[in-house]
Amino acid sequence: MVRIFSSRRMRNTSPSIRPRSSAWRRLLPQLFASTDMEKNFDKWNTVKKKTNYERARFYTVREIWWCRLGVNVGTEQDGSGESFLRPVVIVRSFGSETCVVVPLTASRRQHPLRIPVGKVQQQDATALLSQIRVIDTRRLVEKVGFLNKDTFTELRKAVRRLF
Repeated sequence: MVRIFSSRRMRNTSPSIRPRSSAWRRLLPQLFASTDMEKNFDKWNTVKKKTNYERARFYTVREIWWCRLGVNVGTEQDGSGESFLRPVVIVRSFGSETCVVVPLTASRRQHPLRIPVGKVQQQDATALLSQIRVIDTRRLVEKVGFLNKDTFTELRKAVRRLF
């Protein structure tokens, strides 16, 4: 026997994710308006286009550089400021135009994937092993200095333990 229900009885009574009133629809853009934490992908795209036409940089392993890391997705480490810069340590060379870098931060938060590397431009720095990446050397902007041999050896050991 087939039973036919009226549309009133079949109505879904679970709370709706979509607001039904037009007043809520008008408010939604204001609720999700731009905040200070919103990432500026458009501005980064213009900087990235200019970076693409830069010359490849000459570098050596152990050097610390300001690097255009840009705006990234989710919890990936971003660059900061107008040029989206962040200091990085070059840990491996893959030819004249590609290298592996570990981004640095001034945050002192303790974590197994954060290795203190001493002072960089009068500020305590920590290497973010979880953010290791391969970059094109056109992203490198300005050399800051060298990491001392002992600290670099510890950093390389920590990178090897990751992989």
